[in-house]
Amino acid sequence: MFEQSLREFLLALHYVMPASINRLWPLLSCESLEKISSMQLSKLLKITPQKALKLQQFLNAHRHFSFSSYYKQQKIIPITFFDAAYPKNLRHIYDPPSVIYTKGNINILQNERRIAVVGSRKATQYSKDALEHLLPPLLNEEFVVVSGLARGADKMAHDVTITLGGATIGVLGYGFQHVYPKEHEGLIKVMSQTQLLISEYPPYMGPKKWQFPMRNRLISGISWGILVTEAQKKSGTLSTVDYGLEHGRSIFVLPGNILSPLSELPHKLASEGATLVWNGSQILEEMADFLFLK
Repeated sequence: MFEQSLREFLLALHYVMPASINRLWPLLSCESLEKISSMQLSKLLKITPQKALKLQQFLNAHRHFSFSSYYKQQKIIPITFFDAAYPKNLRHIYDPPSVIYTKGNINILQNERRIAVVGSRKATQYSKDALEHLLPPLLNEEFVVVSGLARGADKMAHDVTITLGGATIGVLGYGFQHVYPKEHEGLIKVMSQTQLLISEYPPYMGPKKWQFPMRNRLISGISWGILVTEAQKKSGTLSTVDYGLEHGRSIFVLPGNILSPLSELPHKLASEGATLVWNGSQILEEMADFLFLK
């Protein structure tokens, strides 16, 4: 099977079974896919025989369908694990996505200088003020700000970056045919035109609770450092940090009000070795090794 047909097969497979490359690899590495029975498919992918039969029927029905053309009509550029444009650092995490779907300025992804900003959905004005103070030195060095387009700290990170004339990537936990939260529709529209949106979910997939922790591994996976603004100790922000530690990323935290519950996680992480920062130059100094990345 030559590369182009393998790519199209992966797009078709991922459309109906959106899973990581590790999960799909047993099927992708088969030499004669046409001869595989639904029972063999069930064993290869560790799914029920019923699901295997439906998957086989879908793949057979779409054997000559061009998913590349289908996505092009929707102004979506899918990047498969086999493509040169696939982010290098994402390729090396434990369970890299088989496909990432992109919408917007795809050139932003070529810049490997990426730092994630995460925090509470209830982040205060302090997070916004701190980002306005911290981000300019990073943006001057052409760092791209990555976040998850959630309420609070995520939205602040995207808004501040855009206002300052920088580049930002929004990592979604659902497909492009949906908008979540609804009040971010305007921001999502702007970012789909002038910035960049990415997702590991096919366009039709709506937001589900379990998909957001998985999205967090992408936020960490494509970044080289993670900045935590405000968050409580048991915040969902911690999952991004945990992925970051697993991926070997630098963790930065803001000093906060000792009386505020939103300072709990940053202060806890600082006590465990995260770098406490109060200006962007500190982040640049620790990430000096990544300044050669372009």
